[in-house]
Amino acid sequence: MAEPLKNQYGADVPHAIAAMITAVHPAFNSARFVSEALDGYDVLELMPRGKKIAQALRQHLPDDYAQAVAILLDSLDQPHGRDPRLSLGAFLYMPHTMYVAQYGLAHFEVSMRAQHALTQRFTAEFSIRPFLEQHTEATLRQLKVWATDPSPHVRRLVSEGTRPRLPWAPRLRQFQADPAPVLALLELLKDDPELYVRRSVANNLNDIGKDHPEVLASTAQAWLKDASADRAWIVGHALRFAVKRGNRSALQVLGFGKTAQVAVGGVQISPATPEMGGAVHIAFELTNTQAHTQNLLVDLAVYYVKANGQSNAKVFKLKTLELKPGQTAQLAKKLSLAEMTTRKHYPGVHQVAVMLNGQVQPLGSFELQNGR
Repeated sequence: MAEPLKNQYGADVPHAIAAMITAVHPAFNSARFVSEALDGYDVLELMPRGKKIAQALRQHLPDDYAQAVAILLDSLDQPHGRDPRLSLGAFLYMPHTMYVAQYGLAHFEVSMRAQHALTQRFTAEFSIRPFLEQHTEATLRQLKVWATDPSPHVRRLVSEGTRPRLPWAPRLRQFQADPAPVLALLELLKDDPELYVRRSVANNLNDIGKDHPEVLASTAQAWLKDASADRAWIVGHALRFAVKRGNRSALQVLGFGKTAQVAVGGVQISPATPEMGGAVHIAFELTNTQAHTQNLLVDLAVYYVKANGQSNAKVFKLKTLELKPGQTAQLAKKLSLAEMTTRKHYPGVHQVAVMLNGQVQPLGSFELQNGR
Protein backbone atom coordinates (compact mmCIF):
# COMPACT_ATOMS: atom_id res chain seq x y z
CA MET A 1 0.00 0.00 0.00
CA ALA A 2 1.35 3.43 -0.94
CA GLU A 3 2.43 5.73 1.87
CA PRO A 4 -0.12 8.50 2.62
CA LEU A 5 0.93 11.80 1.07
CA LYS A 6 0.51 13.60 4.37
CA ASN A 7 3.48 11.65 5.76
CA GLN A 8 5.73 13.76 3.52
CA TYR A 9 4.18 16.87 5.05
CA GLY A 10 5.18 16.44 8.62
CA ALA A 11 6.27 18.64 11.52
CA ASP A 12 9.32 19.79 9.55
CA VAL A 13 7.08 21.96 7.33
CA PRO A 14 6.10 24.64 9.89
CA HIS A 15 9.68 24.58 11.21
CA ALA A 16 10.98 25.27 7.67
CA ILE A 17 8.48 28.09 7.08
CA ALA A 18 9.37 29.64 10.43
CA ALA A 19 13.06 29.63 9.54
CA MET A 20 12.38 31.26 6.17
CA ILE A 21 10.25 34.01 7.67
CA THR A 22 12.61 34.72 10.56
CA ALA A 23 15.44 35.24 8.07
CA VAL A 24 13.64 38.28 6.63
CA HIS A 25 11.51 39.30 9.62
CA PRO A 26 13.39 38.68 12.90
CA ALA A 27 10.41 39.80 15.00
CA PHE A 28 8.51 36.67 13.93
CA ASN A 29 7.81 34.47 16.97
CA SER A 30 8.95 31.15 15.52
CA ALA A 31 8.43 29.08 18.65
CA ARG A 32 4.83 30.15 19.20
CA PHE A 33 4.04 29.84 15.48
CA VAL A 34 5.37 26.28 15.31
CA SER A 35 3.61 25.31 18.54
CA GLU A 36 0.28 26.62 17.27
CA ALA A 37 0.67 25.07 13.82
CA LEU A 38 1.47 21.64 15.28
CA ASP A 39 -1.37 21.62 17.82
CA GLY A 40 -3.58 18.80 16.54
CA TYR A 41 -1.50 18.51 13.37
CA ASP A 42 -1.00 14.73 13.45
CA VAL A 43 -4.66 13.83 12.97
CA LEU A 44 -5.11 16.14 9.96
CA GLU A 45 -4.92 15.13 6.30
CA LEU A 46 -2.71 16.91 3.77
CA MET A 47 -4.83 19.89 2.76
CA PRO A 48 -6.11 20.62 6.31
CA ARG A 49 -2.48 20.65 7.46
CA GLY A 50 -1.77 23.42 4.98
CA LYS A 51 -4.81 25.35 6.21
CA LYS A 52 -3.72 24.93 9.83
CA ILE A 53 -0.32 26.44 9.04
CA ALA A 54 -2.00 29.32 7.18
CA GLN A 55 -4.14 30.05 10.23
CA ALA A 56 -1.03 30.10 12.42
CA LEU A 57 0.61 32.51 9.97
CA ARG A 58 -2.36 34.82 10.37
CA GLN A 59 -1.85 34.88 14.13
CA HIS A 60 1.87 35.64 14.03
CA LEU A 61 2.41 37.84 10.97
CA PRO A 62 1.55 41.57 11.13
CA ASP A 63 -2.17 42.38 11.11
CA ASP A 64 -1.72 44.55 8.04
CA TYR A 65 -2.34 42.14 5.14
CA ALA A 66 -0.11 43.94 2.61
CA GLN A 67 2.79 43.98 5.07
CA ALA A 68 2.26 40.31 5.94
CA VAL A 69 2.20 39.27 2.27
CA ALA A 70 5.37 41.28 1.60
CA ILE A 71 7.11 39.33 4.36
CA LEU A 72 5.88 36.00 2.99
CA LEU A 73 7.07 36.84 -0.52
CA ASP A 74 10.44 38.06 0.74
CA SER A 75 10.89 34.72 2.53
CA LEU A 76 10.19 32.46 -0.44
CA ASP A 77 13.79 31.94 -1.51
CA GLN A 78 15.31 31.66 1.96
CA PRO A 79 16.97 28.34 2.94
CA HIS A 80 14.51 25.92 4.52
CA GLY A 81 16.41 22.64 4.92
CA ARG A 82 13.76 20.33 3.45
CA ASP A 83 14.87 17.62 1.04
CA PRO A 84 14.23 19.00 -2.49
CA ARG A 85 13.82 15.44 -3.79
CA LEU A 86 10.55 14.96 -1.91
CA SER A 87 7.63 14.43 -4.29
CA LEU A 88 5.73 17.05 -2.28
CA GLY A 89 8.63 19.48 -2.14
CA ALA A 90 6.66 22.32 -3.74
CA PHE A 91 3.86 21.82 -1.19
CA LEU A 92 6.04 23.77 1.22
CA TYR A 93 4.37 26.86 -0.28
CA MET A 94 0.81 25.55 -0.05
CA PRO A 95 0.09 27.43 3.24
CA HIS A 96 1.20 30.66 1.57
CA THR A 97 -1.44 30.26 -1.15
CA MET A 98 -4.05 29.30 1.44
CA TYR A 99 -3.18 32.43 3.42
CA VAL A 100 -3.91 34.55 0.33
CA ALA A 101 -7.17 32.71 -0.37
CA GLN A 102 -8.41 33.00 3.22
CA TYR A 103 -7.37 36.49 4.13
CA GLY A 104 -6.75 38.37 0.90
CA LEU A 105 -10.17 38.74 -0.73
CA ALA A 106 -10.46 42.35 0.39
CA HIS A 107 -7.02 43.16 -1.05
CA PHE A 108 -7.35 42.26 -4.72
CA GLU A 109 -4.25 43.88 -6.24
CA VAL A 110 -1.91 42.73 -3.47
CA SER A 111 -3.33 39.21 -3.67
CA MET A 112 -2.94 39.03 -7.45
CA ARG A 113 0.72 40.00 -7.20
CA ALA A 114 1.18 37.36 -4.52
CA GLN A 115 -0.48 34.65 -6.59
CA HIS A 116 1.64 35.54 -9.61
CA ALA A 117 4.77 34.92 -7.51
CA LEU A 118 3.47 31.89 -5.61
CA THR A 119 2.18 29.94 -8.61
CA GLN A 120 5.74 29.82 -9.93
CA ARG A 121 6.68 27.79 -6.84
CA PHE A 122 3.45 26.01 -5.91
CA THR A 123 0.34 26.21 -8.04
CA ALA A 124 -2.18 28.92 -7.16
CA GLU A 125 -4.95 27.00 -8.96
CA PHE A 126 -6.80 26.54 -5.66
CA SER A 127 -6.24 30.00 -4.20
CA ILE A 128 -7.40 31.82 -7.34
CA ARG A 129 -10.86 30.27 -7.15
CA PRO A 130 -12.32 32.37 -4.29
CA PHE A 131 -11.33 35.45 -6.29
CA LEU A 132 -13.11 34.08 -9.37
CA GLU A 133 -16.23 33.70 -7.25
CA GLN A 134 -16.07 37.02 -5.36
CA HIS A 135 -14.35 39.25 -7.95
CA THR A 136 -15.29 37.48 -11.15
CA GLU A 137 -14.81 40.18 -13.77
CA ALA A 138 -11.64 41.63 -12.24
CA THR A 139 -10.07 38.18 -11.90
CA LEU A 140 -10.99 37.22 -15.46
CA ARG A 141 -9.34 40.43 -16.70
CA GLN A 142 -6.20 39.57 -14.74
CA LEU A 143 -6.16 36.04 -16.11
CA LYS A 144 -6.47 37.37 -19.66
CA VAL A 145 -3.29 39.38 -19.08
CA TRP A 146 -1.55 36.36 -17.56
CA ALA A 147 -2.42 34.21 -20.59
CA THR A 148 0.56 35.83 -22.34
CA ASP A 149 2.90 35.85 -19.33
CA PRO A 150 6.48 34.66 -19.97
CA SER A 151 6.18 32.04 -17.22
CA PRO A 152 4.47 28.77 -18.22
CA HIS A 153 3.45 28.35 -14.57
CA VAL A 154 1.49 31.59 -14.71
CA ARG A 155 -0.08 30.70 -18.06
CA ARG A 156 -1.06 27.30 -16.69
CA LEU A 157 -2.74 29.02 -13.73
CA VAL A 158 -5.09 30.67 -16.26
CA SER A 159 -6.34 27.33 -17.56
CA GLU A 160 -6.03 25.18 -14.43
CA GLY A 161 -7.49 27.70 -11.99
CA THR A 162 -10.63 28.13 -14.12
CA ARG A 163 -11.39 24.42 -14.47
CA PRO A 164 -15.06 24.04 -13.47
CA ARG A 165 -14.41 20.60 -11.94
CA LEU A 166 -10.85 20.92 -10.66
CA PRO A 167 -9.93 17.90 -8.48
CA TRP A 168 -9.48 18.62 -4.76
CA ALA A 169 -11.36 21.92 -5.12
CA PRO A 170 -14.97 23.14 -4.91
CA ARG A 171 -16.62 23.41 -8.30
CA LEU A 172 -16.97 26.75 -10.03
CA ARG A 173 -20.74 26.63 -10.43
CA GLN A 174 -21.00 29.84 -12.47
CA PHE A 175 -18.66 28.41 -15.12
CA GLN A 176 -20.44 25.08 -15.06
CA ALA A 177 -23.59 26.99 -15.97
CA ASP A 178 -21.90 29.28 -18.52
CA PRO A 179 -18.43 28.22 -19.70
CA ALA A 180 -18.10 31.09 -22.21
CA PRO A 181 -15.68 33.18 -20.07
CA VAL A 182 -13.44 30.16 -19.58
CA LEU A 183 -13.52 29.25 -23.27
CA ALA A 184 -12.38 32.78 -24.11
CA LEU A 185 -9.27 32.21 -21.98
CA LEU A 186 -8.64 28.75 -23.44
CA GLU A 187 -8.70 30.26 -26.91
CA LEU A 188 -5.66 32.31 -25.92
CA LEU A 189 -3.81 29.20 -24.74
CA LYS A 190 -4.77 26.53 -27.27
CA ASP A 191 -1.45 26.94 -29.14
CA ASP A 192 0.77 27.46 -26.10
CA PRO A 193 4.33 26.26 -26.71
CA GLU A 194 4.46 24.27 -23.44
CA LEU A 195 2.89 20.80 -23.15
CA TYR A 196 2.49 21.57 -19.41
CA VAL A 197 0.05 24.33 -20.35
CA ARG A 198 -1.61 22.51 -23.26
CA ARG A 199 -2.41 19.52 -21.04
CA SER A 200 -4.16 21.87 -18.61
CA VAL A 201 -6.12 23.42 -21.49
CA ALA A 202 -7.25 19.94 -22.54
CA ASN A 203 -8.27 19.03 -18.99
CA ASN A 204 -10.29 22.23 -18.68
CA LEU A 205 -12.08 21.57 -21.97
CA ASN A 206 -12.74 18.01 -20.80
CA ASP A 207 -14.32 19.45 -17.62
CA ILE A 208 -16.54 21.73 -19.69
CA GLY A 209 -17.66 18.77 -21.80
CA LYS A 210 -19.00 16.91 -18.77
CA ASP A 211 -21.64 19.64 -18.37
CA HIS A 212 -21.88 20.83 -21.99
CA PRO A 213 -21.03 18.00 -24.41
CA GLU A 214 -22.32 20.01 -27.36
CA VAL A 215 -19.99 22.91 -26.50
CA LEU A 216 -17.08 20.49 -26.23
CA ALA A 217 -17.85 19.00 -29.64
CA SER A 218 -18.29 22.34 -31.40
CA THR A 219 -15.13 23.78 -29.81
CA ALA A 220 -13.14 20.68 -30.71
CA GLN A 221 -14.38 20.84 -34.29
CA ALA A 222 -13.40 24.50 -34.59
CA TRP A 223 -9.96 23.92 -33.06
CA LEU A 224 -9.22 21.08 -35.49
CA LYS A 225 -9.47 23.42 -38.48
CA ASP A 226 -5.91 24.01 -39.71
CA ALA A 227 -4.70 22.52 -36.43
CA SER A 228 -1.08 21.80 -35.64
CA ALA A 229 -0.17 18.39 -34.24
CA ASP A 230 0.03 19.95 -30.77
CA ARG A 231 -3.45 21.43 -30.98
CA ALA A 232 -4.86 18.19 -32.41
CA TRP A 233 -3.43 16.44 -29.34
CA ILE A 234 -5.29 18.90 -27.09
CA VAL A 235 -8.54 18.05 -28.85
CA GLY A 236 -8.01 14.30 -28.55
CA HIS A 237 -7.11 14.57 -24.87
CA ALA A 238 -10.08 16.85 -24.17
CA LEU A 239 -12.48 14.40 -25.81
CA ARG A 240 -11.29 11.34 -23.90
CA PHE A 241 -14.07 11.28 -21.30
CA ALA A 242 -16.79 11.89 -23.89
CA VAL A 243 -15.35 9.15 -26.12
CA LYS A 244 -15.27 6.68 -23.24
CA ARG A 245 -18.93 7.51 -22.64
CA GLY A 246 -19.66 6.75 -26.29
CA ASN A 247 -20.77 10.33 -27.01
CA ARG A 248 -21.70 10.38 -30.69
CA SER A 249 -20.80 14.05 -31.27
CA ALA A 250 -17.32 13.55 -29.82
CA LEU A 251 -16.77 10.44 -31.90
CA GLN A 252 -17.85 12.26 -35.04
CA VAL A 253 -15.30 15.00 -34.40
CA LEU A 254 -12.56 12.36 -34.37
CA GLY A 255 -13.88 10.64 -37.48
CA PHE A 256 -15.43 7.64 -35.73
CA GLY A 257 -19.09 8.62 -35.92
CA LYS A 258 -20.24 5.72 -38.09
CA THR A 259 -21.48 2.49 -36.53
CA ALA A 260 -18.83 -0.20 -36.84
CA GLN A 261 -19.89 -3.17 -38.94
CA VAL A 262 -17.39 -5.82 -38.01
CA ALA A 263 -17.40 -9.39 -36.78
CA VAL A 264 -15.98 -10.05 -33.32
CA GLY A 265 -14.43 -13.46 -32.82
CA GLY A 266 -11.58 -15.46 -31.34
CA VAL A 267 -12.41 -14.23 -27.84
CA GLN A 268 -10.12 -15.53 -25.12
CA ILE A 269 -10.35 -14.51 -21.47
CA SER A 270 -7.84 -16.41 -19.37
CA PRO A 271 -7.76 -17.58 -16.74
CA ALA A 272 -11.52 -17.74 -16.34
CA THR A 273 -11.14 -17.59 -12.55
CA PRO A 274 -8.12 -15.41 -11.77
CA GLU A 275 -7.10 -14.68 -8.19
CA MET A 276 -6.63 -11.37 -6.43
CA GLY A 277 -3.20 -9.97 -7.16
CA GLY A 278 -2.90 -11.89 -10.41
CA ALA A 279 -3.77 -10.91 -13.94
CA VAL A 280 -6.21 -11.78 -16.69
CA HIS A 281 -5.47 -11.81 -20.41
CA ILE A 282 -8.16 -10.63 -22.80
CA ALA A 283 -7.82 -11.20 -26.55
CA PHE A 284 -10.16 -11.00 -29.53
CA GLU A 285 -10.30 -10.44 -33.29
CA LEU A 286 -12.13 -7.88 -35.41
CA THR A 287 -12.95 -8.60 -39.05
CA ASN A 288 -14.29 -6.05 -41.52
CA THR A 289 -17.33 -7.70 -43.11
CA GLN A 290 -18.07 -4.81 -45.45
CA ALA A 291 -16.89 -3.98 -48.96
CA HIS A 292 -15.42 -0.66 -47.88
CA THR A 293 -12.65 0.42 -45.49
CA GLN A 294 -13.78 1.25 -41.96
CA ASN A 295 -12.19 3.52 -39.37
CA LEU A 296 -12.52 2.07 -35.87
CA LEU A 297 -11.91 3.40 -32.39
CA VAL A 298 -11.52 0.34 -30.16
CA ASP A 299 -11.73 0.49 -26.37
CA LEU A 300 -12.12 -2.17 -23.71
CA ALA A 301 -14.72 -1.88 -20.94
CA VAL A 302 -14.27 -3.89 -17.73
CA TYR A 303 -17.20 -3.85 -15.32
CA TYR A 304 -15.49 -4.01 -11.94
CA VAL A 305 -17.49 -5.41 -9.04
CA LYS A 306 -17.78 -2.97 -6.14
CA ALA A 307 -18.14 -3.59 -2.40
CA ASN A 308 -21.95 -3.37 -2.66
CA GLY A 309 -22.07 -6.00 -5.40
CA GLN A 310 -22.87 -3.51 -8.15
CA SER A 311 -20.61 -3.06 -11.17
CA ASN A 312 -19.05 0.07 -12.68
CA ALA A 313 -17.30 0.20 -16.04
CA LYS A 314 -13.67 1.22 -16.39
CA VAL A 315 -12.77 1.96 -20.01
CA PHE A 316 -9.25 1.27 -21.28
CA LYS A 317 -7.94 2.72 -24.50
CA LEU A 318 -6.89 0.04 -26.99
CA LYS A 319 -6.33 1.15 -30.57
CA THR A 320 -7.52 3.05 -33.62
CA LEU A 321 -7.72 0.95 -36.75
CA GLU A 322 -8.25 1.35 -40.46
CA LEU A 323 -9.63 -2.03 -41.54
CA LYS A 324 -9.75 -2.80 -45.23
CA PRO A 325 -12.52 -5.06 -46.63
CA GLY A 326 -12.09 -8.59 -45.24
CA GLN A 327 -9.12 -7.59 -43.08
CA THR A 328 -8.77 -9.03 -39.56
CA ALA A 329 -7.02 -7.38 -36.65
CA GLN A 330 -5.99 -9.10 -33.43
CA LEU A 331 -6.14 -7.14 -30.18
CA ALA A 332 -5.18 -8.06 -26.62
CA LYS A 333 -4.74 -6.57 -23.17
CA LYS A 334 -3.23 -7.86 -19.95
CA LEU A 335 -5.31 -6.64 -17.02
CA SER A 336 -3.56 -6.41 -13.65
CA LEU A 337 -5.62 -7.46 -10.63
CA ALA A 338 -3.10 -6.19 -8.09
CA GLU A 339 -4.26 -3.83 -5.37
CA MET A 340 -3.87 -0.15 -6.22
CA THR A 341 -4.38 3.09 -4.34
CA THR A 342 -6.92 4.07 -7.02
CA ARG A 343 -8.79 0.78 -7.27
CA LYS A 344 -9.75 -1.93 -4.80
CA HIS A 345 -10.75 -5.29 -6.22
CA TYR A 346 -13.66 -7.41 -4.98
CA PRO A 347 -14.51 -11.03 -5.79
CA GLY A 348 -17.27 -11.78 -8.22
CA VAL A 349 -18.12 -11.98 -11.91
CA HIS A 350 -16.59 -9.14 -13.94
CA GLN A 351 -18.16 -8.57 -17.36
CA VAL A 352 -15.90 -7.54 -20.24
CA ALA A 353 -16.96 -5.71 -23.42
CA VAL A 354 -15.38 -4.12 -26.45
CA MET A 355 -16.43 -0.60 -27.45
CA LEU A 356 -16.42 -0.09 -31.22
CA ASN A 357 -16.88 3.57 -32.17
CA GLY A 358 -18.65 3.99 -28.86
CA GLN A 359 -20.97 1.00 -29.26
CA VAL A 360 -20.70 -1.71 -26.59
CA GLN A 361 -20.45 -5.37 -27.57
CA PRO A 362 -20.02 -8.01 -24.83
CA LEU A 363 -16.99 -10.29 -24.95
CA GLY A 364 -17.56 -12.45 -21.90
CA SER A 365 -16.52 -12.42 -18.25
CA PHE A 366 -14.07 -13.64 -15.64
CA GLU A 367 -14.78 -14.52 -12.02
CA LEU A 368 -12.32 -12.96 -9.62
CA GLN A 369 -11.48 -15.18 -6.64
CA ASN A 370 -9.98 -14.40 -3.26
CA GLY A 371 -6.37 -15.55 -3.08
CA ARG A 372 -5.56 -18.69 -1.17
